[in-house]
Amino acid sequence: MRGPVLPGHWLPGRAPEWMTPDTMHHQWLLLAACFWVVFMFMVASKFLTLTFKDPEVFSAEQELLFLATKPELGNLPEEKHLPEELKPTGDMLSASRPAQPLVYSERLELIRSVCQDDSLKNLSHTAVSKFVLDRIFVCDKHKILFCQTPKVGNTQWKKVLIVLNGAFPSIEEIPENVVHDHEKNGLPRLSSFSDAEVQRRLKTYFKFFIVRDPFERLISAFKDKFVHNPRFEPWYRHEIAPGIIRKYRRNRTETRGIQFEDFVRYLGDPNHRWLDLQFGDHIIHWVTYVELCAPCEIKYSVIGHHETLEEDAPYILQAAGIDHLVSYPTIPPGITMYNKSKVEHYFLGISKRDIRRLYARFEGDFKLFGYQKPEFLLN
Repeated sequence: MRGPVLPGHWLPGRAPEWMTPDTMHHQWLLLAACFWVVFMFMVASKFLTLTFKDPEVFSAEQELLFLATKPELGNLPEEKHLPEELKPTGDMLSASRPAQPLVYSERLELIRSVCQDDSLKNLSHTAVSKFVLDRIFVCDKHKILFCQTPKVGNTQWKKVLIVLNGAFPSIEEIPENVVHDHEKNGLPRLSSFSDAEVQRRLKTYFKFFIVRDPFERLISAFKDKFVHNPRFEPWYRHEIAPGIIRKYRRNRTETRGIQFEDFVRYLGDPNHRWLDLQFGDHIIHWVTYVELCAPCEIKYSVIGHHETLEEDAPYILQAAGIDHLVSYPTIPPGITMYNKSKVEHYFLGISKRDIRRLYARFEGDFKLFGYQKPEFLLN
């Protein structure tokens, strides 16, 4: 006779409680769940490893996270209230953007700050006129706007856009005489669109331009247009230079061609505009960045600096989502460095009064883009 079966004991010929069908089913489920957790952990670990090794995977993950957390369309605020960094620009809807390094966000924040300074309003604000829209080139295929600031490496950026627009298959195949021929280079200007189309592009496209030290840019413009004087631009030497000399040369017996001192006096004259009107669009090589690109009125995505172009050019291509399509041409070593000795040489012998008047005109450019006031020339 068998006594009672105590809990935790089993008898020969009788299956223990933990081996009953229900119990075994639960334990198999528990075992399967453990294997599933281990498998998911291994997959997650592998994904994280690839993510940090491959920036493209990381960018894709960021985009998926953004799309997963994006509010319903019906709950989106009006576009004008969206932060600039969340507005769709370039290929943002189809390709991810790199995280913006601090230097680029600081440049944009500086512009916003200076634009709000009432004491500089006359130097930092300008109407978005046809003159400004004529300076902005359009790449509709990749939703890019580029504002031309002459004497700051703009020829190379125009070549980049020409390739992106499909006019030529590569930068090397673009003839030099075509780059600035707007009948052949396939670069439309923003001014060629209707008002509604202009506004749509300004609100949604990736927008950028490049700046350099304002005084060094003026030296570059003077050398290129009046000293070297390309043969295909004779009007600078034969029409514009004589006009400046007649108005601003102090020594009337001096018969030499235009000097940098004449040029500085013309630019620093508060009444320079009447002469600018005579010169027409040729003044784009020396007017302020404010007059060219209206940085307080147009919210640009990135501002590049000529002095840091080696880093800025790749970043701009990446931020615009086109770095896999085209590369910025090779930059010769040292060509973008600020040359203080050259600046001192050109301003040698020019009166402090004339230099101060020149700075007064370009002060907005110095402050908007973080260039130091040239005390070594002013005092």
